[in-house]
Amino acid sequence: MKSLKPKLFKVMHNYSRKQLARDIVSGIIVAIIALPLSIALAIASGVKPECGLYTAIIAGFFISCFGGSRVQIGGPTAAFVVIIYGIVEEYGLDGLIVATIMSGFFLIIMGLCRLGSLIKYIPYTITTGFTCGIGVSLFVGQLKDFLGLSMGAVPSEFVEKISSYAHNIGTMNMAAVLIGIFALAILIIFPKLTDKLPASLIAIIITTLIVKIADLPVNTIGSVYGQLSSQLPLPHLPYVDFEMIQKLISPAFTIALLAGIESLLSCVVSDGMIGDRHNSNAELIGQGIGNIFSGLFGGIPATGAIARTAANVKNGGRTPIAGIVHSITLLLILLIFMPMAALIPMSTLAAVLIMVAWNMCDWSTFFRLVKTAPKSDTIVLVGTFFLTVFFDLVIAIEVGVVISALLFMKRMAEVSGVTSWKYIEDPDVTDGESERLLSIPKEIRVFEINGPMFFAAADRLTFIDSKKYTKVIIIRMRSVPAIDASAMHSFHSLASRAEKKGIRLVFSHVNEQPLSVMKKDGFYDRIGNEQFQPDIVEALNYAEALLC
Repeated sequence: MKSLKPKLFKVMHNYSRKQLARDIVSGIIVAIIALPLSIALAIASGVKPECGLYTAIIAGFFISCFGGSRVQIGGPTAAFVVIIYGIVEEYGLDGLIVATIMSGFFLIIMGLCRLGSLIKYIPYTITTGFTCGIGVSLFVGQLKDFLGLSMGAVPSEFVEKISSYAHNIGTMNMAAVLIGIFALAILIIFPKLTDKLPASLIAIIITTLIVKIADLPVNTIGSVYGQLSSQLPLPHLPYVDFEMIQKLISPAFTIALLAGIESLLSCVVSDGMIGDRHNSNAELIGQGIGNIFSGLFGGIPATGAIARTAANVKNGGRTPIAGIVHSITLLLILLIFMPMAALIPMSTLAAVLIMVAWNMCDWSTFFRLVKTAPKSDTIVLVGTFFLTVFFDLVIAIEVGVVISALLFMKRMAEVSGVTSWKYIEDPDVTDGESERLLSIPKEIRVFEINGPMFFAAADRLTFIDSKKYTKVIIIRMRSVPAIDASAMHSFHSLASRAEKKGIRLVFSHVNEQPLSVMKKDGFYDRIGNEQFQPDIVEALNYAEALLC
């Protein structure tokens, strides 16, 4: 259980007042950064603006308290927007709450089962592909508010979105477009002038004042969603039945998988910035607890936010106290200033998310991989991207992982092989061995197996053949790190063929894992202990003795 201990409990032993002051300042700054993003992400996800703040407050607090990173900042992120929008459209807000809570339990189970390290087995091409795909989907989803289109709800499917925009393009509001363009200009130019204040907050303040003072005909949060609540809701669990749970298992697991991937990637990035090492399993448990309570308080799925975590490190945060301060600051903003958020133009929030989408899509990396990666990796990358855009993230990840696994097995099978030889030039072979290997009686055939022998490569054993005069076959296995049940079946078939022809099998240099499998399978006893020799010289000496 020591490995699951939250980072908060480990860093408080030598905590100083100086670090407390730094954590408080950093937590307040990160809260200011998180405020517009939390509201914008909630709206883009198809839920009320307040839900984004509930998520940042509740999930952010529990992730900091129980997570495995010193500096992780939890909250809503753009990666979830497409998933959440689809869940809300199909199952409603109650379905989203149930899926969020279920994903939390999945994350806790993953952490308790020590699966934190397994996230690294998700290929980089898949994460890059679906991240760019999410960025494109997020960008397209903001065009309604950015252009000020007068239309109903935006469809969840990509093609339907484009078709709907094209059908309603005549309702475009030029005032909204100009405000959105002006907000984008601020978001692009302001960070080049100073990094002391978040550009998104400046863009929101300036454009809100312009729309209010000039009385421009631009939709605001208040005109679309009405009066905003300035209270934190009480915990609430909607009605749940077994049928709903069955339907939501797949999206809930996708949320959990994505939350695990993104939070652990954020931890890796922050570890490099502060020279620390996170606890991946404790982080998964913290993420799980955060998502459970986020759902209970009407929030949306949460994970570690890379940009906010980096801002925390940059501003001096070094312990989870900064994340807790970030949550408390957002709570105070919710209680005191939330009604003012109703004045924010929708086109400004769309501009903020367009910048988030652009930053998510690391096109330089994407196209570099397309140009330089092996063809199989390019197929996974491009396939995951298009599946994310045109279908959904669930299908993209499932298909991407399956294709990656199949291509990996194909590569492993290709590097595995069986070769026949009489003499080999090997820099590790001593002079005595060289002399011994030069003269091999024709009744002895030597085969060397290279690479892991698993089900995709087990057929390679059929290359082990014999001549009419063959009496002994030596199988050299020094380069075989592992074998599986399919390979053992092939070995038994080989042994049966050899027995029929009166040929003895001798094995040389069988490594630990293959030898263990052979013993457990009964193959070792079938062949006989004396048929397993430690090296090729001993195997040849034994084989020649059998000929006498």
